[in-house]
Amino acid sequence: MTVSQEQPGWKTGNQTPLLVVDQLVTRFATPDGSVSAVNGVSFHVNKGETIGIVGESGSGKSQVLMSIMGLLPHNGTSTGSVKFDDREILGMSREQLNKIRGTRMAMIFQDPMTALNPYLTVGQQLTEVLTFHQGTNPAMAREQAREVLEQVHIPEPGKRLDMYPHELSGGMRQRVMIAMGMLCRPDLLIADEPTTALDVTIQAEILDLLAEQQAVTGTSIILVTHDLGVVAGLCDRVMVMYGGRIVEQGPVRDIFYDPQHPYTRALLLSMPRLDDDLSGDLPTIAGQPPNLAQMPPGCAFAPRCAFVSEQCRQAVPPLREIAPGRAKACTLDRLVA
Repeated sequence: MTVSQEQPGWKTGNQTPLLVVDQLVTRFATPDGSVSAVNGVSFHVNKGETIGIVGESGSGKSQVLMSIMGLLPHNGTSTGSVKFDDREILGMSREQLNKIRGTRMAMIFQDPMTALNPYLTVGQQLTEVLTFHQGTNPAMAREQAREVLEQVHIPEPGKRLDMYPHELSGGMRQRVMIAMGMLCRPDLLIADEPTTALDVTIQAEILDLLAEQQAVTGTSIILVTHDLGVVAGLCDRVMVMYGGRIVEQGPVRDIFYDPQHPYTRALLLSMPRLDDDLSGDLPTIAGQPPNLAQMPPGCAFAPRCAFVSEQCRQAVPPLREIAPGRAKACTLDRLVA
C-alpha cells in the first residue's frame, strides 16, 4: 500500500493527532532556478509523543520545520496541508500565526548564540515572551522567568536573568532556549538540532532535560538531528529523510534493529560504536548528497546505493507500508543486514 496520505493505522489508538502534515512541498526561488527542498512529506504527531527526523545536512529536515512554523524566507513557498489541532495553519497570516507560535507551538533553534538577542539580558528576553503572549505584568513575568530557569537546572537563576547571552556557556544558553520554549507550556515543541556544537556530556543533559519537561507538561516534541544516536533514548518514532523526502519511518526500536532502507542502514553503519575496532577507518557513505536544484531521475539515493537496480534509476519509489506503523520508499522487498 502506498502511503500518500496519513493512514488511520498509523495513529496511536483512536486519538486525533495534534499535528498532521500532508503532502508538504517547499520550494525556493533562486537565481539558478527553483530548488525543491521538501518533496511531498506526510506525517503526524500524537499528543505527548516525540518524533525524530534524521538525515544528512541538506536532506530537508529543517525546511520541514520552517514550513510548519511559517518561518520561510521571502523566496520560499509551501504547498500541501499542515493542520495543528485540526486547524489548517499553512498559509496563515503572520498575525494569525503569532497567536499560535510561542503559546501553543514553540521552537528551539540549533544555535542559541544567534537565536538569542545579544543586546538584551536573558531576563528581558524571557519576560518578553510572557508579556507579549499572555499579557503578564512585568513583576510576575520576571518571577515566572526565574522559576522556569530553575526548572531547567540553571544555577542561581535570579542572577542569570540580569546576564547577557555571551556571559553564559553554550550549554547554559541552550537551557535558556528550552526555558523560553517551555514558558507558555506549548502543546508542541520543535527542536532543531538542539545539541549541535555541545560536548557529549552536555548533549546528554539537554536530552534528559527535554524528556523531563515533556513528562511534566505532556508536550509533544519534534526533534530534528543528523545523528541517529541522539534520538535513541528520547523518541517514540523516527522519520529518515533524504533528498527532501521521507525514505523510511517507524518505531525507533524497529528502525535501529531492523533498518529496511539502504540509506537508513548506511547511516547506522557509519555511527561509531564502543565495541567497534577503531584501528581502521570509520565506515562512510560513498558519494555526496544530491543537488536539490538538479535532482537525479528515480531514487535520489541511487547514485550512492549498494543495492541499486535499473528500476531505481527510472522512477521515484513511493513511500509504502511494509508493516503496521512502518513504511519505506525502496524497490527492495526486504533488506537483509
